Amino acid sequence: MTDLGEQENVIRLGGGNSAIARQHEKNRLTARERVGHLIDPGTHFLELGLWAGWGMYSEWGGCPSGGVVTGIGSIQNRPVLIIANDATVKAGAFFPITAKKVLRAQRIARDNRLPLAYLVDSAGVFLPLQDEVFPDEDDFGRIFRNNAVLSAEGIPQYAAIMGNCVAGGGYLPVLCDQLLMTEGSGLYLAGPALVKAAIGQTVDHEQLGGAAMHASISGTIDYREPNDEACLQRLRKLIEHLPADSRQLASQDAADDGFEKFTGNEEYDIRDFLSLLLDTDSFDEYKSEYGQSIVCGYGKLGGKSVGIVANQRKRIKPATGALQFGGVIYVDSSEKAARFIMDCNQTRTPILFLQNVNGFMVGKDSEQAGIIRAGAKLVNVISNSIVPKITLITGGSFGAGNYALCGKAFDPRFIFAWPQARYAVMGGDQASATLLDITIAALKRGGHTPDVEELTALKNKVKASYEEKTDIRYAAARLWVDRITFPKDTRKDLISALNLANLPVTGSFKTGVLQV
Repeated sequence: MTDLGEQENVIRLGGGNSAIARQHEKNRLTARERVGHLIDPGTHFLELGLWAGWGMYSEWGGCPSGGVVTGIGSIQNRPVLIIANDATVKAGAFFPITAKKVLRAQRIARDNRLPLAYLVDSAGVFLPLQDEVFPDEDDFGRIFRNNAVLSAEGIPQYAAIMGNCVAGGGYLPVLCDQLLMTEGSGLYLAGPALVKAAIGQTVDHEQLGGAAMHASISGTIDYREPNDEACLQRLRKLIEHLPADSRQLASQDAADDGFEKFTGNEEYDIRDFLSLLLDTDSFDEYKSEYGQSIVCGYGKLGGKSVGIVANQRKRIKPATGALQFGGVIYVDSSEKAARFIMDCNQTRTPILFLQNVNGFMVGKDSEQAGIIRAGAKLVNVISNSIVPKITLITGGSFGAGNYALCGKAFDPRFIFAWPQARYAVMGGDQASATLLDITIAALKRGGHTPDVEELTALKNKVKASYEEKTDIRYAAARLWVDRITFPKDTRKDLISALNLANLPVTGSFKTGVLQV
């Protein structure tokens, strides 16, 4: 695999050096430069969705990072979710993945009650793909619906227009609580050319939707600023008036190189991993002698209490029963984890799920012992949990193991993955063999029996295709994970996530029907 750090540096260039130069020629900062000016000097920006769009939209020249920068930064010593259109990528136009990335950022802000700052510089919907961006409940319009809902829920939203803001995209800033705009920017439903074509009216950019017009005539904007730097400084001053928020991102020096020893395929005791991850001597293991293919317990992470649900990676032999395989969930472990998660909800303790899992145990003995029933219990309590959930995938995330350890479908506040993580219905070898059998059977039904050479070529092709789609970059491109976390940054990123999710839990915990 090409070095991910180098690939990330390329992604951060957005549309490339030429596009960055064009942005500067307009006396405008790039999205990342704007973020750098907005956050507190010397502080860490927890970027989310960096890999969005990776390897996608090649027929349109690609869409690096989904054409938008999202993440959490400290502004005036408060955590704020920042969404910044990248005008170096197709003028900041919205691709399908752009809308999905903004929606995920809004979801994170809502779940963790974080203020939002939108740095707007977008040409609106990318028209060649408008049918995939415009109409559905998880498309462009949902962003504006969320603006209204977030505002009604008392979550502050600020918008700073520092470039284009046209067509339907114009609703986003106007639905925010406070609106800033720079000279030379434009806010209108239709540009001068479209107005001329539609109603025959000739009007220039400034008269139609310039900052001076919106400040003095339409009254749409609250603050008019001469340039990006002044606008961002004003935004920092406005955010300073928010109530104090003690939640903080972890400092950069929280990195730890010790996790590298857990990045290979060899078995290891998950307790060794936890001893490095958690604060020193803070782990109290729950039912340590029972259901040992999942390790549960309470610990401290960055001084905050957290419940741990982690599958075991080494083979174990219980006091009664046969040897159990590492990375596989058994009946007793599933039931133990379900019970522990209920305890965490009772005590209002956030839960950290650690995944390096092959799935549930199969076979006659497991089926007769009720493996499906036990797995359903675990899924039920995770689905109905009211405490914050955070998920880290360090290796495989296969089959129902992904679900049982709080995969993306089960609403983790944040979901991180290591570079070697894999996401799929089953492991590559098993899946390749199954897909190969299906392909061969189809060929034989068509009257063709492949020879040895053809079989080898088919096997290699099937495996290569499957391996490509289980690559964590493929998952991150589609926002199935929020961030590819390097092992050395694991503790730092998880402390940040836990701090941000550390809010009073309201409501009561209850489950649906459980098969007993």
